[in-house]
Amino acid sequence: MPFPSERLGLRLAPFETMVMARNILAYAAGLGASESAFLDDARSEGLNALPFQCVSPEWPVVLSVRGMLGDVLSPEEARRGVHAIQDSTFHRPMRPGDKLLTEGQLVSATQIRAGVLSVCRLETRLQGSGELVTRTWTSSIYRDVALTGDSVTLESPPPTPQIAPPGADAAVDVIHVPRGMPHVYSECADIWNPIHTERREALAAGLPDIILHGTATWALAGLTLLRRRADSDVSRLRRITGRFTGMVIPGEEISVRHAPGPEAEQVCFEVRAASGALAISQGVAWLSPV
Repeated sequence: MPFPSERLGLRLAPFETMVMARNILAYAAGLGASESAFLDDARSEGLNALPFQCVSPEWPVVLSVRGMLGDVLSPEEARRGVHAIQDSTFHRPMRPGDKLLTEGQLVSATQIRAGVLSVCRLETRLQGSGELVTRTWTSSIYRDVALTGDSVTLESPPPTPQIAPPGADAAVDVIHVPRGMPHVYSECADIWNPIHTERREALAAGLPDIILHGTATWALAGLTLLRRRADSDVSRLRRITGRFTGMVIPGEEISVRHAPGPEAEQVCFEVRAASGALAISQGVAWLSPV
């Protein structure tokens, strides 16, 4: 069945989260972020979550799209939805004791050659005060699904500069992705999809093997930038975006290539799998100065 353009503006199921030190420490450990800045809750500066942990409360909200469109999309069509772009802006770090509310809205649906490109705007705020913590624009492609009616866009993500890929003089960090990392990340980030952990399910979906979550690859790239270009200060990362272009097979290495962007606070990056194929392209991060 086609993807219904008349559902644009749909409010997604909200999700409430109580952030505990345990959650923050587990997420950091799941990425291998063992520095005290990420994994010591007794620091005098206090404990801030890695910014990329925003995906944990966002996941149930994104997943609710499938249920809310279940009357028009078959389960098979819903499973064809693949994460295409993650673009998150960070307004305040998550901290132990925070009570969060994450809400979302389906704001765009466009017919493209591969299927339907949908965009959801997600906002995570402190309950009570309403203070904005993170705003994310997450895009998915529903492969081989048609759109009913015309393409519709109610809201668009903030502009992303057209930056050339990192050149030959870019810094390169090579990261080994352990075979068990998708299992650890699934539990530490509380994001489970069987194609990342169960090889039988991955093969049935037409994949060559289990694959690392796109958000995990995105977070590993962001963690590299924090370490190399921000002195591991999580508060300096204001925004990071990237396009999920290809797969990462656990047990192999990835290469994060990064270089200064055209503006002082920008860093451009890409991630390549062991084969040399792009896993994340068009990556840009905005880092505040010290």
